[in-house]
Amino acid sequence: MTSALILLPLGAALAIWLAPLDRLAVVGLALAAAVAEIALWIATVIRFDLDKSSIQFSQQASWFKDLHVSFHVGLYSYSLWLVGMTVIVMAAAIAYAVWAGRERPRAYFGLMLFLMAAVVAVFEAQDLLLFYVAWEAMLIPLYFLVGVWGGPGRAAATYKFVVYTIAGSLLMLAAIVVYGVQQGTFDMTLTKGSGSMWLFLGFAAAFAIKAPLFPFHGWLPQAYRESPPEVAAVLSGVVSKTAAYGFLRLGVIEFGGPSQDVRNVVLALAAAGLVYGSLVAFRQPDLRGILAYSSLAQMGLIVMGIYAIDLGGLNGAVLQMVNHGLISGVMFLLAGIVERRAGTGDVARLGGMARGRPILATTLLVGGMIALAVPGSTTFAGEFLILAGVFSSGWGWTAVGAVAIVLAAMYALRLISAVLHDRKGEAVTDSARDLRLPELAFVLPLLACLIALSVWPAAITSHSFGKGSERCRPLANVLKLTPGDCP
Repeated sequence: MTSALILLPLGAALAIWLAPLDRLAVVGLALAAAVAEIALWIATVIRFDLDKSSIQFSQQASWFKDLHVSFHVGLYSYSLWLVGMTVIVMAAAIAYAVWAGRERPRAYFGLMLFLMAAVVAVFEAQDLLLFYVAWEAMLIPLYFLVGVWGGPGRAAATYKFVVYTIAGSLLMLAAIVVYGVQQGTFDMTLTKGSGSMWLFLGFAAAFAIKAPLFPFHGWLPQAYRESPPEVAAVLSGVVSKTAAYGFLRLGVIEFGGPSQDVRNVVLALAAAGLVYGSLVAFRQPDLRGILAYSSLAQMGLIVMGIYAIDLGGLNGAVLQMVNHGLISGVMFLLAGIVERRAGTGDVARLGGMARGRPILATTLLVGGMIALAVPGSTTFAGEFLILAGVFSSGWGWTAVGAVAIVLAAMYALRLISAVLHDRKGEAVTDSARDLRLPELAFVLPLLACLIALSVWPAAITSHSFGKGSERCRPLANVLKLTPGDCP
């Protein structure tokens, strides 16, 4: 099933590119492939033993025999949830693009499906070189999706995004080659970990840029503003999580010693990004700017959970990765809908859209309240676990996190008020419609997932690293646990 989760969207992308299909057939095939991918993931969850921390559904075939490189894929519990978040958000993004009527549909939808395959491959890869290939493959569709279908400043946004990403990727490639040669294998299930700080920094640079972490976020504002809304949703919600996953799978688990050594440095950068992103988000003049800097802040919070190097913090980080992926999907797609209704995303020209548009108001309010982390929501559960986990590293980190969460409430409330409750702006006309069924079709499933997780966040937090003594195995060296220490 793991290979199928990669090959299904990849095969659909190739079919769209190569077959002489008309627009209707392209759209139908893209949607069918996205829905089939979700169904395949659900089938994987049903067969997955969530009580085990070991790799499951492992599939391996020799790739470069002389270099001991293989096509090796498999899933851990925590990566299973990230794959699920990916296919759901990508399906919603594809549905939005269908509704928006993107030009050159064969190229566009093929690229979206190719991006889905690349992201899933990152989460499933168990060979370092395969991980790198999938990591770099994400850049190809994003280059075109932003550079061709983006806004007026797309050229500069694409250039900055590519330069930042390639700089980090080259450092990671050098670290992969050296590490693989030292270990005698590139298979991550066979490597024994490393204490080399330089190799760790090679990986960390790539992850810090892609997340992004403060101060490596220079590409973020333009890329999120100039991308089509559904691509911005994928960048914020999905692509950034590959970096967080990298920090977890390679940074903490593979390089446990260096991670412990730089723990306070990473926590400081993450905390700075959390506070800075929250403050700047509150001052942004447009919806995309608010969401862009809120994403920077949330990635800081997630990395704090990972580098709490505490089982509770790690569980909270995995939950928050899924939460933020779904919330980014909801909020960026709703921002795109508002922009199409009003012709602008400037908050000064919006306002009063709640009047006569009850479905839009309800949908945005529910999404905003979950983003606010109101008690009882899945984001509240994720943030609480992260703050409790990072407390073991010092109460100061928890205090910073708590202050930043208050700041997050301020920018979230500002966004909601600016769209719905302030006086009617000059860009809002009486003819601007309420949400309709096609729009609800790609927004409501994301909200439904968030509500379901709010009811049962333990679906992820109790099953990210196995149960009982199984929880200790992948993190024993890092957390200094014994089987008796695990609940």
